[in-house]
This record gives sequence, C-alpha cells and structure tokens, in this order.
Amino acid sequence: MSWILFTLLAAFSQSWRNAFQSRLSKEMNVVGVTLSRFLWASPLAALYLLSLYLYQPVSLPTFTAYSYFFIIGASIMQILATGLMVVLFKQKNFAIGAGLAKSEAPVAAFLGVLFFGTSLSLFGWLGVAVGAIAVFMLSCPDGIRSISLKTALIGLACSTSFALTSLWVREASLTLTLPFPHRAAWVLLLVILLQTLLLVAYMLVNNRSTLKRMFTKPKLVVMTSIASFIGSLGWFSAMSLQTVPLVKTLGQVEVFFTILISFFWLKEGIKRKDIFALFLIAIAAVLVMWQ
Repeated sequence: MSWILFTLLAAFSQSWRNAFQSRLSKEMNVVGVTLSRFLWASPLAALYLLSLYLYQPVSLPTFTAYSYFFIIGASIMQILATGLMVVLFKQKNFAIGAGLAKSEAPVAAFLGVLFFGTSLSLFGWLGVAVGAIAVFMLSCPDGIRSISLKTALIGLACSTSFALTSLWVREASLTLTLPFPHRAAWVLLLVILLQTLLLVAYMLVNNRSTLKRMFTKPKLVVMTSIASFIGSLGWFSAMSLQTVPLVKTLGQVEVFFTILISFFWLKEGIKRKDIFALFLIAIAAVLVMWQ
C-alpha cells in the first residue's frame, strides 16, 4: 500500500505548490509561473536519484524508443497543463482553478481504459465517479452558470493534459527494467530536467526580463520548486506502483488541503457546500483504496 502514502504526500505538497503559484501569478506572466515549478526542482531530483544509488546500487537504465517518447511527451504535456492551470488562476479564484484542474481523474480513467490497458473494478469506477461529482461541486460554487464556456474548456484542456502526463509518466517508468524507486526517480529527473531546459531556453530568447525577476524574488520561486519536487516525487512513485485513475482519485484529497490553504493563507471564503463535497471526496478515497 505504499502508493497510498506516496499519493497523500503528493497531494499535500501539490496543494502548497498551487498556492505558491497562485501568488506568483499576480506578479509574473504564465511562462514565468510555470518555470517556477521546475527551476530548482532538477537539482533536488538529481540528489534524490544519487541518494538511491548510494543506498542501493543497481545498474543504469536502458532506454528504448518508447521510453524517450513517453518522457518527452510527458514533459511537454505537463508544461502545457501547468500553463493552463495558471490561466485558470488568473480567471477565477485559487480554489476554483485548482478544482477544475483536479477533474483529471475521470479523464485519466477513460483514456487509460481506452488506450493504455487500464482496468478498474466496480469500486474503482464508483470512486472515480463520486470524486468527479465532488470536484464538479467545488468547481461550480454557484452552479454551472457560474463558469463560462471559455473557463470550462480551459479546465477540460488542463485536466486532459495532466491526465496524459500521468499516463505517460507511468508508461515511461514501466519501460525501465529497474527496481521501483530507481525507475521512478530516473523518470522524475529526466522529465523535470527537460522541462527546465525547454522553458529557460524559451525565456532566454523571448522573455529575459521575467527570468531575471525570478532571481530577484527567489523565496517564493524556491518554495514553489521545492513543493513541486516533493509532489512530483510522490506522484511519480505512486504511479509506478498503481494505475493512474486510482492514484488521481485518491489524490483528490488535495482539494481538502487546497481549501484549508485557500481559507487560512489566501483568505478566500469557503461555502457550506464545500464541506459536503469534501465528504464525497473522502468516500471516493475509501472506494479506490478498497479496489
């Protein structure tokens, strides 16, 4: 059941990363906020991989064409997903933006079953469905009419991009013939490193001023990168051990952490309906753990 602990760690860390990015989105453009997620995460990922090899030496991985495809695809898709999530933060408040992004669990379930050979039990599907209803309630605090068609489409594109990222990360990990923590750590390092290089190169050509600002206000950027690294470590590890729909459904407990952060740190209101939605998320989490 290690995947449960890794998922809870990921959900807690990601809720803080989203909060830090929400703050940054008020000061920087979309590309700058997206880069803050990866900028200082690469050295941490390298140290984590090195520590695994020092603790348990194993052979170096052998990468196939499929490995490179899934790693490159996941890297690009996660950049796109993060950028879309920042756009959501700029349109709505933090809790709504994070809620729309968290609708990736049902998307991952359908894509996984259709294209990646994923299978779910009745309890698994029920958990995904209950979690989706809860996220919908949190994303539409004043009903479906409270969200414009544009915002809904951005939310769908964001959740789909995150779902593909997760599915490809799992596939990349499964292509490596290494023990569990090492194969997840290799994928983590390569994905984050590629993302960092791509975004830094883009900003050096198109937006050097924002890149400089990231080093003049390092505290929030560093905190974002650290939270992102811990979250990614949890997600990548959990998805190496368990199917993506179950990991992402359990990961919806992140919404609980998000609401607490939204209320106590960002000073945004919470409605009574949110409490019922959190209860549904708890039910969804129990169902997928019984799967």
